[in-house]
Amino acid sequence: MPVRAGVTDDAVLDGRLRLRQPRRGHRVGHDAILLAAATGAHAGEHAVDLGAGVGAAGLALAARVPGITVTLVEIDPDLAALAEENARRNGLADRVTARVLDVAAPARVFAARGLAAGSARRVLMNPPFHDPGRHRVSSDPARRVAHAAARPDAWVGCARRLLSPGGTLTLVWRADGLAEVLAGLDGFGGVSVLPVHPRPNAAAIRILVRAEKGSRAPLSLLAGLVLNDGAGHPTAEAEAVLRQGAVLPLARL
Repeated sequence: MPVRAGVTDDAVLDGRLRLRQPRRGHRVGHDAILLAAATGAHAGEHAVDLGAGVGAAGLALAARVPGITVTLVEIDPDLAALAEENARRNGLADRVTARVLDVAAPARVFAARGLAAGSARRVLMNPPFHDPGRHRVSSDPARRVAHAAARPDAWVGCARRLLSPGGTLTLVWRADGLAEVLAGLDGFGGVSVLPVHPRPNAAAIRILVRAEKGSRAPLSLLAGLVLNDGAGHPTAEAEAVLRQGAVLPLARL
């Protein structure tokens, strides 16, 4: 099928996934692949990808874990349609579906679309995380929706409702917002944080966070992932995750 105008056809995970996505606006990047690599899951489980966009993180998880089912939740109907198309193109349509939903919608709306409270064992999410009060946001409407939000509270609340007891939430957020993420994890415990650094000796730019619903285990801070070495070349660990599909330590907890 030819690629329609305004849409590109891109390879991620060294060609393991082919994704159609808008040429303009928010584009799939490292965050989605890191999020999938940080999410532990097993066959027979149901995972929900909140704010899925064109489905990159949820599809990467489904491709890695045979037998898992994934629901991609996306507010933009055009992106949700591309997510459905990407599931078909990658041979995952039997286990991956997309739903056009607002994360802030009430529980009854989610339940009507097959996402009842307690129906998921895993939730993963890459919420919009640029606070418009502190960061310059894009003038492009699609990019602005994808990137600009002050706090993750509504997203965490949605995840908490969808998860069964003992289920896990995995999210990616900007590193300087760690305090607001931790403050919003009411009802979760066993929180583990993995910083992501652009190069050695540089401050982290992202955090990957895993939390378990109802757990009382203490917080743990893991050794960080360094994306590039001092010469600007990808590290072996980053290459293993971003190109070869290796998992991060959070997925093994």
